Amino acid sequence: MSSSVPLQSYHRRSSERDYPDPFSTSPSTQPHHDKDEGFDPYSITRSASGNPSADTAFAEATTDSAHQPSLSYNAKEQNGPADLSSASLLLTDERSFLARWLKPGKYPLQQQIEEKRRGIGRQRYPVVVWTLSAIMVAVFIYELVVNAQAQGSPVSFHPVVNPMLGPSGSALIRVGARFPPCMKTVAAVPVTLNLPCLNDTANPPDRLCNVEEICGHGGFHGKEPNQWWRFITPIFLHAGVLHIALNLLAQLTASAEIEKEMGSGGFFILYFAAGIFGNVLGGNFSLVGVPSVGASGAIFGTLAVTWVDLFAHWKILYRPGRRLFWMLLELIIGIGLGYIPYVDNFAHIGGFVMGLLVGTTLYPVISRSRRHKLIMWGFRLAAIPLAVILYVLLTRNFYTSDPYAACSGCRYLSCIPRAANNHCKGYVYRSLCRVIRH
Repeated sequence: MSSSVPLQSYHRRSSERDYPDPFSTSPSTQPHHDKDEGFDPYSITRSASGNPSADTAFAEATTDSAHQPSLSYNAKEQNGPADLSSASLLLTDERSFLARWLKPGKYPLQQQIEEKRRGIGRQRYPVVVWTLSAIMVAVFIYELVVNAQAQGSPVSFHPVVNPMLGPSGSALIRVGARFPPCMKTVAAVPVTLNLPCLNDTANPPDRLCNVEEICGHGGFHGKEPNQWWRFITPIFLHAGVLHIALNLLAQLTASAEIEKEMGSGGFFILYFAAGIFGNVLGGNFSLVGVPSVGASGAIFGTLAVTWVDLFAHWKILYRPGRRLFWMLLELIIGIGLGYIPYVDNFAHIGGFVMGLLVGTTLYPVISRSRRHKLIMWGFRLAAIPLAVILYVLLTRNFYTSDPYAACSGCRYLSCIPRAANNHCKGYVYRSLCRVIRH
């Protein structure tokens, strides 16, 4: 939030009175005041970090102020405004930095609130987002190369056109898409079932391969399919140029802001926890005969953190009611888009749910009272075991013979029944020509 609100005066704690005052010529004899209404060293810190002219103006106003009887350092008479700016920079290094990282309990509450309103987070650059985005672009180029080697074109036009302008469904399965028949035994799609080969361009197909050949990754070696890493690899895969462009747009804007607020460590855990859980939930209830790729589950998880931020800082943020309205509208639109062909709504829902739980645990919350702090810790202590339980239950349910049995109607959260998908069962042959993108 970019609203400009001046810092209020704050009460200095007894422990803070031991800090030397860099603006005083005689620290040992300087009187202490419980409340300085006109002087706030943290305001100097902010201006000194980026605007020297503002430092000079502020120094002059501070020196002439009648509210500062304890400020004995006269910048004009001795070394000029530049020295006051230098002293404020020293304050930035010693008090602000140390109070934040070495002694966070002494970091003033009002300063935290002001930084929250200004959108200042834990770090300046979204390193994880940039790294993941670069990897995704490289992997997408690899996908196009695989399809070009197999079909003679980086974009699939035969036997069906990929509307996202990307590889065929068989190529995406080969590079690591989430495809349940590669991960476990699926009665409706057995290992011996023949499907279009990677290099097939005829319609109807004239080159057929069994499921093991299409899955690749070393095959099954005569055992049951168990390519569990397909819960993770789809996060880095995309179905086409349009698909990766939309996901990167959201990731480099909204997700990047979340990383700067949380820090790279917490964001990394959040991103993959949400992305993997989205694939676990989708593996349980999406169409089993349809491959799925995309990072939307992880991106929805990062967007869920904005809900944690909103409700935890309701009294701090500017116009929270209006913000809630737009966030609710965005969530409804995002869930509604999950019903469009080629989009996996379960990845959205799963990523969002896990994002709420992990975000509640890891997102830095400013507590203005003891009651608020206790409530937040209560939510955190409840969120951690709930996240673990959901992971365990849904992973175990995925490896049962019929995961749909646990919730027979759940499939309709991401599917509109029609003949092309065998009324949301996804077992028909032509369903394998499409790919779920999320």
